[in-house]
Amino acid sequence: MKKSVLGIVPARLASTRLPNKPLYPVLGRPLIEWAWRRVSELTPLDHAVIATDSEQVAEVGRALGAPVEMTSPEHPSGTDRVAEVAARAIYRCYDVIVNVQVDEPLLEERQLAAAVALVRDEGWEVGTCATPLLTEDARHDPAIVKVVRTAAGGALYFSRAPIPHKGGGQEPVREELGHALFLRHIGVYAYTPGALRAWVALPPSPLERLERLEQLRPLEGGLRIGVAVAGTADVGVDTPADVARLERRLIETGHTPTYAAS
Repeated sequence: MKKSVLGIVPARLASTRLPNKPLYPVLGRPLIEWAWRRVSELTPLDHAVIATDSEQVAEVGRALGAPVEMTSPEHPSGTDRVAEVAARAIYRCYDVIVNVQVDEPLLEERQLAAAVALVRDEGWEVGTCATPLLTEDARHDPAIVKVVRTAAGGALYFSRAPIPHKGGGQEPVREELGHALFLRHIGVYAYTPGALRAWVALPPSPLERLERLEQLRPLEGGLRIGVAVAGTADVGVDTPADVARLERRLIETGHTPTYAAS
C-alpha cells in the first residue's frame, strides 16, 4: 500500500538575515506565494498546508487558496511548527511528513521525491537532499549550508564552513566541486511521524547553537538522516543578495515582474 505524504510549509516573520522573509517581495510578490505555488505543483505530496503564527502570512496563503494552519508563536524552529501541525488529529493518517522551507521556492520535484524516497522506501528516519557545490564562492558562503555524508549516504555533519577541508593548503578545483564530496544542503526534510516527534523532543544541542543549524540537533541526538544527491540546485533565499539572484532566475524562466521596472 502506498504511503501517504503530507507537505508542510512553515512560515514565520522573525528571520534574522532577511526581515519578514515570507512576505519579502520577489518580483513584486511575497516569497511565500512563490514557495506555495511551487509546493502545489509537487506531485510526491498528497496534501500540503502552510503553517504560520502570522495572520499576515495566513491572509496571503488563503488568498492563494492554500490550506493554512495557525500555530503557536513560541516555536524556536520551523521543525517545531511542522510537528505541531503534524500532531493534529486530521493529519495523523499520513505516513511521511515533509518540511518544505519557504526559502527554497525553486525546489525541484526530483529533489523532493529523493528525500521522500529515503524515508518511504529505504528506511531512513529522516531524509533530506543535497546538490554538488559548483564554485569556490558558494563553498565559502556561510549562508550556504554544506553537508558531508557517509559512504552509505547518511549525514556525517552539516556546517556553514567550507567542509570537507582539502589538505595541503589547496583549494578544490572545479571538477572536484562538482563531485559528491562537496555538497550544498537543500532545505527540504522528510520524516517518519515518530522521527519528527523525537526530533522536537530533543533539547537544543551545543553544535546546533554554535552553527545555528537545527539539523545538527537530531544528528547529535542519534537520529539517522539520509542525504540524497539529486541534480543541481537553484538559489535558496537567506539574504537580500539571494533575492536578487532569485529574481534574475525567475525572469530567465519566463516570470514577469508585477511592478514597473526601474
